[in-house]
Amino acid sequence: MAALIAFVLGNFTLTFLVLGIAAGLIAAARAPGGFTRANLAEGLLAYFILFTIAIAYFYNFVFHVFFGDLAASFIGWANSPFQAEVGYASLGFAAVGLLAFKGNCMVRLASILGPAMFQWGAAAEHIKSILATGNMAPGNAGIMLYSDIFLPLIGFALLWFKRSADTSCAASGMASGTVRG
Repeated sequence: MAALIAFVLGNFTLTFLVLGIAAGLIAAARAPGGFTRANLAEGLLAYFILFTIAIAYFYNFVFHVFFGDLAASFIGWANSPFQAEVGYASLGFAAVGLLAFKGNCMVRLASILGPAMFQWGAAAEHIKSILATGNMAPGNAGIMLYSDIFLPLIGFALLWFKRSADTSCAASGMASGTVRG
């Protein structure tokens, strides 16, 4: 049981992705009209944002700010003041994710875009660390590295799915490049 808890907490990006997918499927099934393409698109996108951005980045904030030594050792790096800076940036992503949970498509795009830039930059640094030093710590390689690469792609795919299933995203300005409601 201790190993399972350690896996779930240590691989929180995967944990929150799975929880978000499950919550999104439940929301789609319970929405008026049932399990339609539009309800599925809304449920999956909304709960992806809630779990993998709002909640996961809040978790990351707590981890880096209050448990900096542990966070650094999990990544295989020495602790530094940058731990807190990463934590506070994560708090900002969490706040935007919470706003975007039920927000319009432009706010949702912003909630995915900021973390995507952070995650892809982190992935590049993790790969550089693996190649330069052989750092295969759990927070530098494995599920965390794959999460840094693939979670943004999943977020953008879900946003595209929402736009293709529901004209409200096109009306919000995503199609024309203007920003509206």
